[in-house]
Amino acid sequence: MRVLFVVLAVLLIVPGWTGEERLALLGNRPQLIATPVALDPHDPQRRRLGSLTYLGGVALRSLDPAFGGYSSLSVVPQADGDRFTLLSDGGNAVAFTMGADWAPRALRFRNLPGGPGIGWEKRDRDSESMARDSKTGAIWVGFERANAIWRYSAGFARAQAQRAPREMAGWPDNGGPESLARMPDGRFVTISEMRHVPRSRWHGPEAARLASRDALIFPGDPIVSRPHRFAYLGYGRFDPADATALPNGDLLVLDRAFRLPYRFSNRLSLVPAAAIRPGAVVRGKLLATLDAPLIHDNFEGVATTVERGRTIVWLVSDDNQSMLQRTLLLKFRLER
Repeated sequence: MRVLFVVLAVLLIVPGWTGEERLALLGNRPQLIATPVALDPHDPQRRRLGSLTYLGGVALRSLDPAFGGYSSLSVVPQADGDRFTLLSDGGNAVAFTMGADWAPRALRFRNLPGGPGIGWEKRDRDSESMARDSKTGAIWVGFERANAIWRYSAGFARAQAQRAPREMAGWPDNGGPESLARMPDGRFVTISEMRHVPRSRWHGPEAARLASRDALIFPGDPIVSRPHRFAYLGYGRFDPADATALPNGDLLVLDRAFRLPYRFSNRLSLVPAAAIRPGAVVRGKLLATLDAPLIHDNFEGVATTVERGRTIVWLVSDDNQSMLQRTLLLKFRLER
């Protein structure tokens, strides 16, 4: 009775926790359900979207409460299908193989081994972008809030090194390295989601500056090389959500916008390889716009593969772990 009294007294005296809920971590029993989706819910036969042809897609869900929030992806072709890695904005990774049957197999759930913080809150592990070395399997991850880049060994087995470049120090806490792409020549490109080019470095109209985003080119591994600045211009009031390189060095940039009452739209643009250089102001060629009444959501991840000599574009959406959104994985062919 005395012990019970002491416990009750402590509960009455010590205030309850009112801070942010602890970040959920993936469990050790991977489970994933894939449901096919149409590009146009009102016309399931529709395939064309600007310069893209829709090849199929799925809505992904899991009973694991930590599943969701995927902001970047990597796709590696294999003999039995493609190997996908989805990285969330909470520091967890889901890997699986999927072929023409759209059935995930060889599932693996993993939480990042190390990050900028202790992992209690989302801000500690706000992993928003990812780039992969196809030869070594090494993975670079861009963290918002910390405005840092970490390098991991293949499969996220361990953290190898990290760096917070001073050129990214002024990027907004929630608008930092949302995109990270490894170019075929070994360079890396990252674009701030929300940071405009400062007036001190802008030589054009103010209206254009407010549409610009600060961007960096690393001549090599971003952990050890010093970046050069350039500027990215999107179309309209869209923010860059991710980027990926094509085999010829062109850059695909995925832009995203949110409109009330609760609707997302995306634009995909292509920036020629020759335009990506220090000091440049680049605007890509608009390839496609994904918006209602077509399938739409908060698409934040883009990756490319090559099938039979054709460029394949993959998109993944961040559901913000909201009941109003979904984790969508869509496949397109780029028509050139």
